[in-house]
Amino acid sequence: MNTKAKAFLSGLIVLIGLFAAACPERKSIADIEANPSKYQNKEVAVAGVVQDSYGINIPLTNIRGGVYKVSDGTGSIWIVTENSVPAKGTQIGVKGRVQNGVNWNGKNYGLGIMENDRRYRKTK
Repeated sequence: MNTKAKAFLSGLIVLIGLFAAACPERKSIADIEANPSKYQNKEVAVAGVVQDSYGINIPLTNIRGGVYKVSDGTGSIWIVTENSVPAKGTQIGVKGRVQNGVNWNGKNYGLGIMENDRRYRKTK
C-alpha cells in the first residue's frame, strides 16, 4: 500500500473516531431518573413514544415551542423544545441536554431535557 493510501485511511479512521465520540450515548429514561446528577448538563439521547404534548405555533411568526413527554417503557421525561411539538403517539428519538428543574416561560417542569435535535421513526 502506498503512502498516500495509508495517510488517507489513517485520516478516515481518525475522522470516524471523532464523529463517534461526538454522538451522545443513548440512555434509558430510568437511568437518567435514577441518577440525574450524573447526567446534569450533559447531552444524552433517548427514544420512545410521545405520551403528551403541549405547544404553540403561530403561523407567519417566530412564536412556537412547547413541551412533550416521551416514554420508553422504563419511565417518562419531559422534553422542552423551541420548535413545534410532535403529536401524541409519535415514535421519536431525541437528543438534548439534561436539566434539573427545566424552566420554560416561567413554568418549572422538573427533570427534563432541552431538545437539540429529534428524529422520527421511519414508517414502512
